[in-house]
Amino acid sequence: MLCIFPPCINNHLPNNSILVSSVHITLFQNKAGLFKCSLALENGEEYRNPTEVKMSQIVLPCHANHCGELSVGQLLKWMDSTACLSAERHAGCSCITACVDDIHFEHTIGIGQVVNIKAKVNRAFASSMEVGIVVSCEDLYSNRQWKVCNAFATFVARRTEAGKAQLKQIIPRTQAEQMEYSIAAERRRMRLIHAEIINDLLSSCCSATQHQLPQHRCEHDAVPAERTRVESVELVLPPHANHQVSTFGGQIMAWMENVATISASRLCNAHPTLRSIDMFHFRGPSHIGDRLVLKAIVNNTFKKSMEVGVCAEAYQGGEPLRHINTAFMTFEVLDQDKKPQTLPRIRPEPVDGKRRFQEAIARKKVRLDRKYIISCKQSEVPHSVPWEPHNQMYLSYNNVSALKMLAALNNWVLTSEKNKVSLYTLEENHMLCIRVETHVAVEAEQVFLLLSDLQRRHEWDPHYKECEVINQADEDDTIYRVVTPSVSKGGKGKDFILLASRRRPCDSDDPYWIALRSVTLPAYPPTEDYTRGEVLSAGFRIKANGSLTKLSYYNQGTPGVLPYISTDVAGLSSSIYSAITSCSAFLEENKDSLAAVPPAAPGEPRWDPV
Repeated sequence: MLCIFPPCINNHLPNNSILVSSVHITLFQNKAGLFKCSLALENGEEYRNPTEVKMSQIVLPCHANHCGELSVGQLLKWMDSTACLSAERHAGCSCITACVDDIHFEHTIGIGQVVNIKAKVNRAFASSMEVGIVVSCEDLYSNRQWKVCNAFATFVARRTEAGKAQLKQIIPRTQAEQMEYSIAAERRRMRLIHAEIINDLLSSCCSATQHQLPQHRCEHDAVPAERTRVESVELVLPPHANHQVSTFGGQIMAWMENVATISASRLCNAHPTLRSIDMFHFRGPSHIGDRLVLKAIVNNTFKKSMEVGVCAEAYQGGEPLRHINTAFMTFEVLDQDKKPQTLPRIRPEPVDGKRRFQEAIARKKVRLDRKYIISCKQSEVPHSVPWEPHNQMYLSYNNVSALKMLAALNNWVLTSEKNKVSLYTLEENHMLCIRVETHVAVEAEQVFLLLSDLQRRHEWDPHYKECEVINQADEDDTIYRVVTPSVSKGGKGKDFILLASRRRPCDSDDPYWIALRSVTLPAYPPTEDYTRGEVLSAGFRIKANGSLTKLSYYNQGTPGVLPYISTDVAGLSSSIYSAITSCSAFLEENKDSLAAVPPAAPGEPRWDPV
């Protein structure tokens, strides 16, 4: 049973009900035998997120493509409309689409089926907010429902006569809302540095392969990329505009999808299926009367998939073209059994064509990293993932997000308490997780800076025998090699290769985070002297609490870590209490010292809550 808040049982409530402050939580069992949780307010109404907006549309022939399936362009328009309404419900003013994260379409939708779209604001920053979108399909005849895709869109509140809009904060009420609220800050950080990371990767890729085109791609049976080039001009009319008299973002996305589909069709002489759209940003607005020039071309093919690049530019009269958007879409061609077919090779054009060809290879690598590291459920991610410069951003995201998800769980059980140190346990996905909490009379930032340097951890943690920095990835991420003593006499010690990711607060109510997880480096393979241990998710949550700082340590127990914590959980040892007590003393002794990790530079964009 999963409770939203710490429960207080009331014998006067109906069976299977729990009274929680001013809400009721009712557990009921569906046809599949699964328990669901209904959160009800004191007046009997079921709780619903105030920013949540739902849209249901039945797919008609006018919405479908030539295959009798819902056009992705039409779906994008519906998704953007629903998300915009949710954003404006929270902001209380007009909002515009700033960017949309990667979208992966798991299923197609046929004529006569119902599209259900749900959108809600996950978190608001100063003038922007993240809106989560979930799309599902419903078959009215079989009463089946299935997920189609989910997406995260960023909307910006438009300036008012009083100046720049200042959004009110979201207050999460449920465990799911708390998770999305916390991880939204991490997704936002990734968006802000995404373009820089991608540009660095593309530059290095192009430099390494400059003027080197695989010979088999130059065969005469390859399709010239020029054949797939598409250019189309659209006149923005009032029906294409939103209530702010700007071109509807969903309409622009639909036009871009249209020319991309034509380009993909010219390569394979068949009807392609859009599988994914990379993260893209709207560079500027478009208005009624604009001419939108849309260009598309196949950049590269990868046996059973192809990447199509699309560019949207706008102009009025004799003014120069304005860049509105660029997107990269991945298509497949399915056979009668819905299996991807092998695609013809592409022969790129000279110069720019070769550059796009090489960049498409780099982007495919990035997509695989995102799918492998980010899109997997936490239980599906391997304990140790190979670290490389190009996947550093995604490993860091996964590292911090995993810790935030662990901290957001609320069915922790207090196991024991000693000397103002509390030990909690939780069984999650067949793993034993621990949470240790205490309070220290040291400023939160100083605690963060002191604990960020793992090379000083041996001063208070007897489990850290040795610790060395083996890679300083960036100012927020460091890779360490940690050696721990043997648990049993005469046994081998363990060594860990750990990625430490640090995060400062996005706003005044946010905590500091120090997340740890195992990675692998070819230069540091396992040795005979030590048993290689692995950490799935561990770290600190540091939150100012009045004149004190609340310090919470989390560890998702893996076989390599369990021997160090199981005896404490069973009450046979107090090593965890001793370590946390020593940590408190270490922090007190060094509360006025100059910490080793410098604070972020003033004006650093990744911490500026825009």
